[in-house]
Amino acid sequence: MARENDIVLIYYEDKPYTFARIEEIRPDSKPDWYHVKLLMLQVPLQIVTWILRDIYINGEKFTMNEKRMRLELVVNPEKKVQTENRRKSAETPSPQDRANVISLNDRQKKQ
Repeated sequence: MARENDIVLIYYEDKPYTFARIEEIRPDSKPDWYHVKLLMLQVPLQIVTWILRDIYINGEKFTMNEKRMRLELVVNPEKKVQTENRRKSAETPSPQDRANVISLNDRQKKQ
């Protein structure tokens, strides 16, 4: 399920339309419905609040003004690859995981 601070891609009539960041998710008075505050990542920036069922937040299609809509959680491709690689090599740390941290402050003091 998409959560606060997640980025979602909004589909309009089955075509990618715009990106938005979920600012807040508050329960509605009706069970399984939520007030979803979205920061639309376009020019100019705009904040909207949609009242959505939990399944719509999870990516199921819905209609708004008789138009097909859908939210899709955006996953950073680098993090997705890192997660998959960690699953594959859980016992063997990668060279990146074993890398030493070098303090630039310490390095400048030595020069």
